[in-house]
Amino acid sequence: MDRSGLIEAVAHRTAGGGALPPEDIGRVIDALFGTVTEAGALAQALKEGRTVTLVGFGSFRYADGEAALRPGKALDEFLHGDVG
Repeated sequence: MDRSGLIEAVAHRTAGGGALPPEDIGRVIDALFGTVTEAGALAQALKEGRTVTLVGFGSFRYADGEAALRPGKALDEFLHGDVG
């Protein structure tokens, strides 16, 4: 999934509770993940040696020169087909 696909998927998921405009979703994604020219909040936190934890999804960390995601329980169970 590329950036535009992610924006579309998020727009679809938020449509029931008052749709967010794709432009707003794009700005949030850019602020979180960054762009070619500017780091996002996630990358900046990792560069500062911090761990970013999204409960249920997982923890992002930077160690030994590499960024890594440690999946949270909810994500792990979903990926293994243990939940719907």
